[in-house]
Amino acid sequence: MISIGLIGCGRWGLNHLRVFSSLPSAKIKVCCDQDKAVLQKIRCQYPQVNVTGDYRAVFNDAGVDAVIIATPTVTHYALAMAALKKGKHVFCEKPLSVRQEDAKRLSVCAQKKHLVLMVGYVFLSNNGIIALKQEVASGKLGRLLYLHFTRINLGPIRDDVDVIYDLASHDIAIASFLLGSWPSRASANAGHLLRRKNCDSAYISLTYPQDITAHIHVSWLDPHKVRRLTCIGDKKMATWDDLNPFEPVKIYDKGVIKERQYSDFAEFQLLPREGPSVSPWVQMVEPLKLQDQHFLDSINNRKCPLITDGEFGYKVTKVLQALESSVRDNGRSQQLRWK
Repeated sequence: MISIGLIGCGRWGLNHLRVFSSLPSAKIKVCCDQDKAVLQKIRCQYPQVNVTGDYRAVFNDAGVDAVIIATPTVTHYALAMAALKKGKHVFCEKPLSVRQEDAKRLSVCAQKKHLVLMVGYVFLSNNGIIALKQEVASGKLGRLLYLHFTRINLGPIRDDVDVIYDLASHDIAIASFLLGSWPSRASANAGHLLRRKNCDSAYISLTYPQDITAHIHVSWLDPHKVRRLTCIGDKKMATWDDLNPFEPVKIYDKGVIKERQYSDFAEFQLLPREGPSVSPWVQMVEPLKLQDQHFLDSINNRKCPLITDGEFGYKVTKVLQALESSVRDNGRSQQLRWK
């Protein structure tokens, strides 16, 4: 059984506490948070779990095999590096770090010490996204033309990072997972509507190999909660709606056909083609449970996580930094090199 120390007992930390406490191959040994009221609630609900306000007590506990880090993003690097240096496996909530150099150091350190480092891009454990990945890989959509993401809501508004690091990091991870590649260019236009420190809405454009574009709209300032992805192929189209538990994925037999017109010279007329839509069956399982179980499996099997390892986390952070540079440069496109 894997013994776990949890650092950060906010909303996501408490979700991890609930999930790991339900998995037979793991036990939460200690929880750490600076809020004494939160620790008291944990003590009452989980009397078998130790609580502390000192994160160093978690790292120095020889009985702790792995550490879950669910703290503000700006603290991720220092905490994750300290845990790795103490020989602990690490699961870190996204994004891995605010700086790509730090994310790379974490990835390299984990590899050298043969420790599992996994980043919490939970939507890559979502069966709807996995089903959509299968549709894309099968070629049923044809050649992909573009992806369009919408991830908006009224809050919650973060203080440590902006809306791009908070929300768009999910969609960058999904896009690169679906396409099996990373963008060569990135640009973003952002609005500082509530505060000057962090942008709270943004329109993002990523250019992938084969001229596939991913458009991302994220906002903390919208009356509607939307988590939706549209994939446009030259044969079919597909959507994923995270807020639709019954039909999260739909495949549309729609597109545009070229009909040749004969006049003084040959030309094509582009005509919309309408067909039926189908909803493939998607087994509804809590993504966080699948993700956390994969972390345990990676430790038990002494294998790197299949997707969201330290290197994946580094690459997402690299894209995020490019977008941050683009915002500072009035939306100018930034080149990304991966060699």
